[in-house]
Amino acid sequence: MKYDVDRLYQTTPLDTIPWNCETPPYALASLVKSGKVSPCKTIDLGCGTGNYAMYLAGLGFDVTGIDSSPTAISIARENAEKRGVLCMFVTGDLLGDLHEIRGKFDFGFDWEVLHTIYPEDRATYVRNLCRLLNTGARYLSVCFSELDPQFGGSGKYRPTPAGTTLYFSSEEEIRDLFSPEFIIKDQKTIDVPGKPYPHKAVYLLAERR
Repeated sequence: MKYDVDRLYQTTPLDTIPWNCETPPYALASLVKSGKVSPCKTIDLGCGTGNYAMYLAGLGFDVTGIDSSPTAISIARENAEKRGVLCMFVTGDLLGDLHEIRGKFDFGFDWEVLHTIYPEDRATYVRNLCRLLNTGARYLSVCFSELDPQFGGSGKYRPTPAGTTLYFSSEEEIRDLFSPEFIIKDQKTIDVPGKPYPHKAVYLLAERR
């Protein structure tokens, strides 16, 4: 990650952080409602303040959330305790050795995380992901598409008002990144809600080989 996300959580009101949304996104919720993903041992990669981890835990999933921001993890733990939801939240670098995580998982997802990881680091991310997932595990990734009209509307690297610079991917890039280790079950460009405006994003549902 190319910016100090922990400082952002320390200095920015949570309700104005673009990716901090309490309502679970349709693309995630529909997997559960359709039965494509059922309660299992799950990892939320880049969980932020834990909103989606808590949503799944409330439905019977055994969820571990990991994020690089100690502040976000502290907020997630506090919120889970307040709501009486059982989740495990740990601070860790998705590009590090992930020694903080024990065991393997049957479902993993990263929601609007991959566009914060630049191409030169993505192979490391996929290797770490593969270490965390059991054979046959389902994996969901949603990241900003190069077709997205926001933040200037063109270019692969785009600065944002939050002080970040994000990488906007094509469907082909995402398919080429994951297909060696995953069976692609569904891939498409979707519209996702955002604050203050929606985005076009590359959706990937895959299965660990």
